[in-house]
Amino acid sequence: MIRLGLRLTLRGGREAAARLAVIAAAVALGVGLLLSILAAINATATQNSRNAWLNTGSGTSAAGEPAATDPLWWLLRADHFDGDIVGRVDVAATGPKSPVPPGIPRLPGPGEFYASPALSKLLHSVPAAELADRYPGHEAGTIGAAALPGPDSLLVVIGHDPAQLAKQPGATRVNALTTVAPSRCDGTNCTVRAGIDNRGVKLILSVAGTALIFPVLILIGTATRLAAASREQRFAAMRLVGATPRQVSLIATVESTVAAVLGTAAGFALFFLFRTQLAAVNLTRTPFFAADIALRAPDVLLVALGVPLGAAVAARLALRRVRVSPLGVTRRVTPRPPRAFRLIPLAAGIAELSYTIGRVPRSTNGQILVFVPGILLVLLGLVIAGPWLTMAGARFLARLTSRPALLVAGRRLADDPKAGFRAVSGLVLALCVTSTAVGVIGSLNAERGIPKSTPAVGSVLAASYVHGLDRSSGETVGSVHPLTADTLRELNSVPGVNGVVMIHTNPLRTPDPTWYGPPNAGAPPVAGLASCAELSTMPAYRACADGAAVASVSEDYTLFGTYSREHWPAAWPAAALSAQRLARLPVQQIAVATDGSTSAIETARTVLANAYPDQDVPWTVREDHAESGAELAGYQQLADVVVLVSFPIAGCSLAVSVAGGLRDRRRPFSLLRLAGTQLAVLRRVVLLESAVPLLVVAVVAIGTGFLAAQLFVQAQFQYSIRAPGAEYYVIVLAGLAASLGVIASTMPLLRRTTGPETARNE
Repeated sequence: MIRLGLRLTLRGGREAAARLAVIAAAVALGVGLLLSILAAINATATQNSRNAWLNTGSGTSAAGEPAATDPLWWLLRADHFDGDIVGRVDVAATGPKSPVPPGIPRLPGPGEFYASPALSKLLHSVPAAELADRYPGHEAGTIGAAALPGPDSLLVVIGHDPAQLAKQPGATRVNALTTVAPSRCDGTNCTVRAGIDNRGVKLILSVAGTALIFPVLILIGTATRLAAASREQRFAAMRLVGATPRQVSLIATVESTVAAVLGTAAGFALFFLFRTQLAAVNLTRTPFFAADIALRAPDVLLVALGVPLGAAVAARLALRRVRVSPLGVTRRVTPRPPRAFRLIPLAAGIAELSYTIGRVPRSTNGQILVFVPGILLVLLGLVIAGPWLTMAGARFLARLTSRPALLVAGRRLADDPKAGFRAVSGLVLALCVTSTAVGVIGSLNAERGIPKSTPAVGSVLAASYVHGLDRSSGETVGSVHPLTADTLRELNSVPGVNGVVMIHTNPLRTPDPTWYGPPNAGAPPVAGLASCAELSTMPAYRACADGAAVASVSEDYTLFGTYSREHWPAAWPAAALSAQRLARLPVQQIAVATDGSTSAIETARTVLANAYPDQDVPWTVREDHAESGAELAGYQQLADVVVLVSFPIAGCSLAVSVAGGLRDRRRPFSLLRLAGTQLAVLRRVVLLESAVPLLVVAVVAIGTGFLAAQLFVQAQFQYSIRAPGAEYYVIVLAGLAASLGVIASTMPLLRRTTGPETARNE
């Protein structure tokens, strides 16, 4: 029977060849997407492991690493250029056997530095005053790919004299460079300064598994069911001429397996054909190297064996009506309508997410075990409840109309809502996932972002020279000398710089006017002191009390209250200090107001970096939010990937389902045309059969997505979701319009497949 099945599949005439080609092509598309997602996950791990050496001195070193004979002075800092992070590694060898970072042939000496290819290109393409002047000496060479997370990484390794670097705050003496991947750090006994820790990797795997792989599996499952109706007819005919149920099942399994094997092979070919282009798609805000996009042996085996095996199982399950009776198909018995109990899994998923409010585990593993099953249950519940929702919408539509197209579409959907929903299930999931992602990210952005009322503060360059806070006295620790007259003049002469304010130490010990802690919280923080003339040049919180020359301001003034602005006063209280004495006091913070242009920000940054070379490089308020919200940025990147990938996957599923549905129903449509139904009416029927379940279930999917987002952010962050912006509505409307366009693109098939010859009895 296997030989007969192969013969019928491969030599069954033009129709069999067309059916095989369509199924194999659809499976190939799904397999190619599945392999791409798996390879992107692998590339994320490979990319992350190259960050290991950058975490030297942060507690991630392995105990078994060999120690060098000569220690190395090491200091990792973050610089910025045009909103991008520039990793700055200052090193100083204490001898010829000091450890050498990967990607460079030797340690740079004093007056030398190595730059990544992307940074080297920047150094030679922008004015030196904006970037190159920050790095002393000359470029000794470029850093190789072995030390870089991605091709666009901005990284510099600068050489120093050991005695000089040892005096800088934060410099550490190390005997070996870390080789432990950041993903092995769980955040308890170690700190990851570069890369993704264990919690972040688990987040990526969870999102990729629930939001990306699940829709692809639906696409593959849809592809294996193409031409199911015509296959059932052929197999029922075999039963009528004497074939046993076992023989029919074996032939069906062979046919489905052959198509799945060919599609799987073609999917692997598609993956390797477009593998290099996948490097631009990333999950971590950094593109991959082309060599990172690779499959592991378990991935290959899982897909190569799992897809054909799944197709064989699906073929056997699809033939249960034929096995019961040879006439079960030809009699066209109306399937049993779906029952309301299909709503139970969806309700259970929502209930599970609701239960987590106030009960969120502290550990990452616990949070994954709580949230991932709930979200998966919601997605699975939508798929299970979809046919019942489709049936309810179709019956409602059929009762309200007497127009032929609406009546036929409504009756057909009410008779077989499973088939109607199956065509749009991928898009429904995409809408749910998109709504959830937008709801979560919108809430986090609203709570943690720069307030829209003062957008100009995002372009303020902030320099902090404070290294801590003495809790007992409330005084800050760390300061520098005031800007010299020449440096201040140079800053104010930069085009685009609107003003400079220095926040001085406070010998008066007046309390911070923005402090609102409880009475038993200890000594309140000591305020900083600032000149009211300088404060007046700032874009926000620049007013002083009437007649004041010096004011007490927040000890963290340079962030302009963007993290907690509820208690910031409209005018700063006066301080009993003369402007002349203030000018001689040490400085703990400097803020430079700019017009937001790259040249103004970067030139001012270079001036401050050179004025205080032993201190951290200044950053803008917007960059500070980006760095402190690195986790949020990771969520945003994952959300973008999910949205950009899920809609094309859903579109492919829709196209495959609609085309397959037209092929399965060509004889009924042909009979309708012979009975006098116009082709335009049939086109509207096909359009409505997909549009009705799409719109009905889409409303539920969008509402469920926002509800899941609300339950998640309320449980995890105690936030509430905000109304989505215009971008969300554009994405949803564009997705729906594209879906209708996909349906319309199949209309030419209707004329070709519903001719009079199709209505003949075989």
